[in-house]
Amino acid sequence: MDRTIALVDDDRNILTSVSIGLQAEGFRTRIYSDGETALRALRDEPADLAVLDVKMPRMDGFELLRRLRDHSNIPVIFLTSKDDEADEELGLALGADDYIAKPFSQRLLLARIHAVLRRQHANQFSEDKDEPDTAAMVRGKLEMDPARHRVRWAGQNVALTVTEFMILEALAQRPGVVKSRNQLMDAAYHEDVFVDDRTIDSHIKRLRKKFRQVDAHFDAIDTLYGAGYRFSDV
Repeated sequence: MDRTIALVDDDRNILTSVSIGLQAEGFRTRIYSDGETALRALRDEPADLAVLDVKMPRMDGFELLRRLRDHSNIPVIFLTSKDDEADEELGLALGADDYIAKPFSQRLLLARIHAVLRRQHANQFSEDKDEPDTAAMVRGKLEMDPARHRVRWAGQNVALTVTEFMILEALAQRPGVVKSRNQLMDAAYHEDVFVDDRTIDSHIKRLRKKFRQVDAHFDAIDTLYGAGYRFSDV
């Protein structure tokens, strides 16, 4: 695998346990307990992906990401002890790739790391081969560009996490077809990770909220009680 993951968190227990888990999966890890130290190190020696805590002394995760983005497009996953949608929106606006609330499953974090790295690899492969841009998927007012992880609704950008993007993509690929929660779990969590039904329901709720911020009348994701969800492009 030969990929390096930078872990930045002021909780030593988290740094140690996550580092051990990632090394067991074949990753190299570098650990930092504050944002300032991490910023200096990542400027001198970039990693393949960074997992950043939001609340840290000396420099929080948001400020660290702002400064990293001045010179680097390193993929970033945020960890936070607060399930705060305002924090999520700020992190995504700054260029984060995904967002996981503490306490979290290491298997879930590993699945998200794999997903982000797969997407980055696909983007780099396309650029290196100088291939034509992959056509965006268009479903009514929805435009999805998987290569760039971009989503637009009626011409307006909508910022989604990797997980939300994969769930929406699974629904939009076949408009009108009902997808069960298990099918959406499989689409969003390619690794062997257990999530319960409420996790998918929560993602759907957030998807609707984000789209309704740009279109108050958004109703393209239908709930079929006892069956699952479907996307309507009419």
